[in-house]
Amino acid sequence: MLNNKAEPPSDVSLDTLQGRQSVRATFTLPRQAIALISTVASQLGVKQKSIFDHLVENQHFLDQVASEASKQEPAKRNRKQKTFVLSRNSLNALERFARNHQLPRDLVVELSIKKLEPVIDAQKQKHVNRKALLKEMNNVSDTFQHLMVKAEKLVGTEDDTYARLVHIMTLNDKCIRELSDIVEKGKCMDAFD
Repeated sequence: MLNNKAEPPSDVSLDTLQGRQSVRATFTLPRQAIALISTVASQLGVKQKSIFDHLVENQHFLDQVASEASKQEPAKRNRKQKTFVLSRNSLNALERFARNHQLPRDLVVELSIKKLEPVIDAQKQKHVNRKALLKEMNNVSDTFQHLMVKAEKLVGTEDDTYARLVHIMTLNDKCIRELSDIVEKGKCMDAFD
């Protein structure tokens, strides 16, 4: 007789599951770092927790941070306390790493977040490109408006050609609205210079 009882996977344990549990941790960081992680999360559509987990659980990445941290002292000015959600494993890894390298935990987090600058730079360039495309699409819309007036005079509003132009114009207007929403969402990147 078959055993219908499902066996749990061997790599699942209470410790593993508890390590994935979300916890809150407060860090004192430069306002720019707080804005950076918030903007990256928003633009990429991922949670800040996922970004933290990725940054802190990557040993090669942390080794680069340690190398940079040994060369600089955290700035005391323009810092703000901010509470973030991250996994218990990430918080433990962060604290262990900071302790082993004798670095302030906040400095490790700050430098880890700074590593996201190339991501925001790429997103900023896309934002600039989207704005340029939106401008061109608006120009196309103006051209279509003139074409619609011309088509109405030449073939009338009951003609299939006119109906097709209306369809194209409707799709173009929808695309312009959607792209406008994306550009509006990306305005937060304008603050990063």
